[in-house]
Amino acid sequence: MIAATAERPLDPGKGGEAHRDRGLVRGVGVAAFTAAIVNGVVGAGVFTLPAVMALNVGPQAPVAFLVCAVAMGAVVACVADAGRRVPTSGGIYGTVDAGLGPRAGFVAGFVGIWLSSVLSCGGIAAAFADGVGAAVPALGAGLPRAALIVAVIAALMIVNLRGVGFAARFITVATVIKLVPLALFVGVGAWFVTGIDLHAGAAAGTDSGGFGRAVIFALFAFSGMETPLGASGEAADPRRTVPHAIILGMAFVLALYVAVQVVAQGLLGGSLAHSAAPLSTAIATVSPGLGIVLAAGATLSRLIWIGSDLLGAPRVLFAFARDRLLPGWLGTVDRRFHVPRTAIVVHAVLVAALAITGTFEALAILSGLASTLLYSLACAAAWRLDKRGVGGARAHRLVPLAAAIGVAAMVAIAVQAKPAELFGLAAAVAIALGIYAGRRMFGWHGERSSSATQPERT
Repeated sequence: MIAATAERPLDPGKGGEAHRDRGLVRGVGVAAFTAAIVNGVVGAGVFTLPAVMALNVGPQAPVAFLVCAVAMGAVVACVADAGRRVPTSGGIYGTVDAGLGPRAGFVAGFVGIWLSSVLSCGGIAAAFADGVGAAVPALGAGLPRAALIVAVIAALMIVNLRGVGFAARFITVATVIKLVPLALFVGVGAWFVTGIDLHAGAAAGTDSGGFGRAVIFALFAFSGMETPLGASGEAADPRRTVPHAIILGMAFVLALYVAVQVVAQGLLGGSLAHSAAPLSTAIATVSPGLGIVLAAGATLSRLIWIGSDLLGAPRVLFAFARDRLLPGWLGTVDRRFHVPRTAIVVHAVLVAALAITGTFEALAILSGLASTLLYSLACAAAWRLDKRGVGGARAHRLVPLAAAIGVAAMVAIAVQAKPAELFGLAAAVAIALGIYAGRRMFGWHGERSSSATQPERT
């Protein structure tokens, strides 16, 4: 990556980030980029999250979403401005690297993007197993549950090992399954919401973690835009497309999450907080048949999300190996299917282990904390890029104000976590810094694996 330092000045118009994206086709417009952001943010966790939010904050869950949305608004403003200034492939990873240097870029990519993705995927896999266990109790715990998780992860790993083209077609065809059940849930369920149920349930903080913890879960729900932003180098007129798509996409996501939460609360009331399958259980109060449809949709959506994660996230490990920041063997490319075989297997094994040993709630919290780090670095990078006038005139007060609000909000959200969780985040950052510092010691720097340089083909 290219850092905006005195030794290596950044000039997107002459070499710089534009040069590193040479060969890419800039053909993704605002509508397609907005859809990609919505698809990246609205994960399968939306089928479980309403119960978790209700458990922590009761009927005030929509307020927690709105509070988080205000914080994310500042982050989105920074990411949009940085994306306008440095429209590079790599998204936030690229802009942090450009604004704060390669060390910060590596921490952002390793902890904020890859580790967060592993934790998210583990949480979704755990939620998948819990959902199946609710329908088939024999698979709900112990060895049968672990075997189910391993079998599902292994099957989806094999799909991805068969080639990126095959995996992408599988995910593209199935992605619509994720949004159709949600549209059905909101469109039908809204007609049966009752005012009594909307205000039923535990008050904030009397049952579980309280309002602050609910905001961390909301941040987990809002995270994910960093993945589609990795394709910023392929956006048509990126200085317009990237910021417009981010703002439109995140506005749609906010409206969807609040609508889903309100309908679920309005249908289940106080029982929402303890539902293992909140959306299917809620819509089943309207029609048992619709409950079956939502349960099937939730199961398929989780499978699709896991498959999508196994397609994209291992490429981060592969990219680090390619850039000599991780061992070259992680950049091994399968000779037959031309995919980063070792990175996919390593990622899948870690996801399965986390899903077996953890819960959706625990892994979602840790993923959300990793996102607070990523978004703090993104805001700081946007401020520095604006200060230096990279890629255009300075935004004067807008970006510095948004950056200050974004960093302060991410810190305020992070401190709501438990000490052990914050220690885990600190340990992850320390490991990332240790890897970066030791890359020369272990011989990764300056020795590019021949396998890592082979081009991937579809």
